[in-house]
Amino acid sequence: MDILKNFPTSQELLQSYSHFDVLNVNGHVHSPFSFSAFDSIQQMFELSEKENIKVLGLNDFFVTDGYAEFYNAAVNARIFPLFNIEFLGLMKNEQAKGIRINDPNNPGRIYFSGKGLNYPVSITNALKSKLDKVIEETQNQVRAMVVKANDWFVKNGVNISLDFSEMKALYARELVRERHLAKAIREKVFSIAADDDRKKLLFQKIYGGKESKCNMNDIPGLENEIRGNLLKSGGHAFVEETPAAFMPLEDIINIIVTSGGIPCYPLLLDDKAGNYTEFEKDFEVLLQNLQKYQVGCIELIPGRNDIQHLAKLVDFFESKDFVIFFGTEHNAPEMIPISVDTRGNIPLNAHLQKTSYEGACVIAAHQYLKSKDMDGFLFPCGTPKLKEKKQFIQLGNAVINKFVNI
Repeated sequence: MDILKNFPTSQELLQSYSHFDVLNVNGHVHSPFSFSAFDSIQQMFELSEKENIKVLGLNDFFVTDGYAEFYNAAVNARIFPLFNIEFLGLMKNEQAKGIRINDPNNPGRIYFSGKGLNYPVSITNALKSKLDKVIEETQNQVRAMVVKANDWFVKNGVNISLDFSEMKALYARELVRERHLAKAIREKVFSIAADDDRKKLLFQKIYGGKESKCNMNDIPGLENEIRGNLLKSGGHAFVEETPAAFMPLEDIINIIVTSGGIPCYPLLLDDKAGNYTEFEKDFEVLLQNLQKYQVGCIELIPGRNDIQHLAKLVDFFESKDFVIFFGTEHNAPEMIPISVDTRGNIPLNAHLQKTSYEGACVIAAHQYLKSKDMDGFLFPCGTPKLKEKKQFIQLGNAVINKFVNI
């Protein structure tokens, strides 16, 4: 980052910005380069300014193509940018044992993030080749879903047709995903059906005779309903991912570390019934599994968690010096607030807000040090410097305050 590279030394920053005020953070949002509730990267910064967010983390699936636009918007808005990425991988041993990790429906599948990657980012040719193959497989899956959907529409007298290239041009900045298909189908139904009754009739045909339960003005609800009835397992346009669409966790971590980032495990935590996945239900066992992969950073999307469950988890991992922070994803059609809260729109308490900001400070310090060609939060062997967490928090706080006050 050009600005960070030209920042003063660590000592000078710490002398100038010794005060510590907890700033508002959203460490995990998706942009239109994968799928997003936002129409543009600029929109996410406009909303962040309105809600007084001072640190924002871009966390797209598989790609870093939005980094330059994200960085420029962050500089203009004086909101500190965190350069992150997210992957979908597979742990075959857990899959064989039926152990769900952080995908509640698919044993063995794991969502995994990298935090504070280099900007500009660079990936070795060998690892980039592996990543490109995964991306190609995901796009082939979507193309196959388009073919099956179109065949289903013809069979059921639905006068709409999907086109992969058209969807990419209209909706996707980079990857075409299942949610883009749902959006395209919903928009095409709306374009040819003049009133709600005709829309409902078309959706009934698309759903194989099942009536829509959504209000026709509920755009997010309709798109989720399309996914559930047509595109998910059991739907007539469903196409299962091939094994080649998933990287082993070891490869994912290797890509993150060699790209300058910090491996970070995203917790699913409790569902609405208070249940946990097998991988996460015992915090001590979870800790041991994360340590096995040299992971010292976790993140959560608190909007899906009960605040008491969240606080218990945070207390446990803070006692182990883990880096922790929160986000909203915005990886669905609903435009929710960009400020982080917990299930039922219960705000984060003061302690959780501080936890989130301290996590952001660690990533900010890491990015600052890496921009100056220095070691960041990881030792050369990849082990996180958990015992130095407090120093990274202090430095990161100074870096963020310098950035937002330029």
